[in-house]
Amino acid sequence: MRMVDLISKKKQGEALTNPEIDFIVTGFVDGSVPDYQMAAFLMTVYFKGMSAEETTALTLAMARSGERMDLSAIEGIKADKHSTGGVGDKTTLIVAPIVAACGVKVAKMSGRGLGFTGGTIDKLESVKGFRTDLSTREFIETVNQIGICVTGGTKDLAPADKKIYALRDVIGAVDNIPLIASSIMSKKLASGADCIVLDVKTGSGAFMKSVEESILLSEMMVNIGHLAGKKVSALVTDMDIPLGNSVGNQLEIMEAVHTLQGNGEKRLTQLCLTLAATMLMLAGAGDKTACEAKAADALYSGKAFEKLCELVTAQGGDAAVIRDAALFTPASVVYELKAEQSGYIGRMDTEKIGIASMLLGAGRETKDSVIDFSAGIKIMKKTGDYVKQGEALAILYTSDQGLLQQASEKYTESVTFTTEKPPETPLIYAFVEKDHIIKY
Repeated sequence: MRMVDLISKKKQGEALTNPEIDFIVTGFVDGSVPDYQMAAFLMTVYFKGMSAEETTALTLAMARSGERMDLSAIEGIKADKHSTGGVGDKTTLIVAPIVAACGVKVAKMSGRGLGFTGGTIDKLESVKGFRTDLSTREFIETVNQIGICVTGGTKDLAPADKKIYALRDVIGAVDNIPLIASSIMSKKLASGADCIVLDVKTGSGAFMKSVEESILLSEMMVNIGHLAGKKVSALVTDMDIPLGNSVGNQLEIMEAVHTLQGNGEKRLTQLCLTLAATMLMLAGAGDKTACEAKAADALYSGKAFEKLCELVTAQGGDAAVIRDAALFTPASVVYELKAEQSGYIGRMDTEKIGIASMLLGAGRETKDSVIDFSAGIKIMKKTGDYVKQGEALAILYTSDQGLLQQASEKYTESVTFTTEKPPETPLIYAFVEKDHIIKY
């Protein structure tokens, strides 16, 4: 079997067999397939596509490329959720404690942020002492003891995905549905959960800009999960507006706490309750009505907030800052960005808001960038709100005065004013199960 022949076969639009795909993935990981041939293969896939069977084979080969988490030592059903990335997306910090407070085990591996999207691991590490580099034994023990654990992925988990993603990034092959699906699902399958809820973002602040593309990606990932023997459902949700009112690691921890104390922004709270109820349903905790009631009770009774405190303590963090946000070290520079005109906010370019937060120090432009945990943005006015000239659009936080101008300009670019109030943007566009799609 030769790599050049497989590239040619795919170039002709033919489907590759499972052994051929295994050969490609294994060879790339062990070095027998060089970068330039893998790059040629990925670009061929980018233009020619992959069938559902090929995409599943690629996903499974990537999942098998390294360590696979054996969570059989965790008692009961293990649930997980994954977001395709967005701006202000702190849902894991809210949803995971809600589900765990309802008695379903949450064994969660999360990632770091890169570019305009934030990462759950970075947010949690803004809590002093919080450990995200747990061993497998510590991870399993923590889930068994308190019903929840959130850790970073190990370097041995789906190493093929890490190598392939790095190559896709530099050759411009990131925005391809089969490659995105295989990347996400290879890590999810390798991480060992029994049931997975996918939160597929769509809009200006998401990788998938259209609802139609987001539904196609959801269908593909749900089908891959089921072919691999997992229970998987997906929600297609809005990212044309930042989620919640805060962007940035420490700020998002604070907003998650407010939400778990029953004081969350409406759309953020609604989405978190829906995601939690869906996880509970997949885990067999009841029908839709019962699971929605359980999720709401866990949130508004304070049980989920106490579970977050328990999680932070169990992983070495200082839970005092969860109970009193005033104990966080504040940003040294705080700037109120004011509206230059009056009118309704007709549209927000959410990606630009994410970039503005990154420019303040809250995110990574490259993998080696150092994060300022106190940096970020508090959004004062959102799409549909009326703003008077001179009113605050947002409050910017940073530790470096020199970062304000570029970030302010980027944020100002993100906001479009109109004379009439725009229609309300839907929060959830679709619910995707195997062979079943509900569009809202």
